[in-house]
Amino acid sequence: MTTTTVTPGAASGTFILGGDVEVNRLGYGTMHLAGPGAWGAGRDRDEAIRVLRRAVELGVTFFDTADVYGPFVTDELIRTALHPYPDELVIGSKVGSSNQGAGKWAPIGRPEYLRQQTLLNLRHLGLERVDLLQLHRIDPQVPLEDQIGELKSMQDEGLVRHVGLSEVSVDEIKAASAITQIVSVQNRFNLADRASEDVLDYCTAEGMAFIPWFPLAYGKLARPGGILASLASKYDRSPSQLALAWLLRRSGAILPIPGTSSVRHLEENMESARIDLTDNEFDMLSALGRAETEKGTR
Repeated sequence: MTTTTVTPGAASGTFILGGDVEVNRLGYGTMHLAGPGAWGAGRDRDEAIRVLRRAVELGVTFFDTADVYGPFVTDELIRTALHPYPDELVIGSKVGSSNQGAGKWAPIGRPEYLRQQTLLNLRHLGLERVDLLQLHRIDPQVPLEDQIGELKSMQDEGLVRHVGLSEVSVDEIKAASAITQIVSVQNRFNLADRASEDVLDYCTAEGMAFIPWFPLAYGKLARPGGILASLASKYDRSPSQLALAWLLRRSGAILPIPGTSSVRHLEENMESARIDLTDNEFDMLSALGRAETEKGTR
């Protein structure tokens, strides 16, 4: 009799984007494969390719990239490592920001720019259609209907399957949803930063994916003798793994995309899907993180 080993990716559960694209919930974010501040190439191209291939072996089916990562450094790495893509692999990308040097980004939402960057994304990735295209930032200088309208036009042309948003409020999600279906939102959210909790709750209620960026942050919560440190010791896991386990438990709509440029760290992150927090442990971490968030807003 043969035994099938469940990958960590599969152990994280699944989510269906837009009603027709199924992904394993624990994905991978590629930004760390570019250079510092997402500018230029990363330090070790061979290791980056190993990371991407190992992620697939570990059950990752959702990869997050963007035109500004490099620019296009991560797109090229994904294509080199994984093309031709497995049928179950889903790539989400973003347009709507410009990269002007390490950590120097600015929103650009002009329709012609959004189209240009989408076409370049497709070329660098070796795709005819991107499964998920998110507006990286709303450009306050351009009417929202022009920005989302261009994404919808490309969707109608078959260049884009589904549309998402990044760093938005509930009201902005509602406004964009009046133009086309929004299937995902990518906001900063983690154990120690709950500023987007209302957005998460809205996405959960509406059946949208919530993709937290910077998911591994836990601030000062791992101080010696604290709850997070104690639980990490109990499970023989790292605080980062518990932070990811908490996200996976917080809502079935959450698709964490922890990024790393190391195979060892990738494997460590993925094992978080096997941590089964008790109700009491989840509640303690939730309360601890909420107190940290409230403290930071004072």
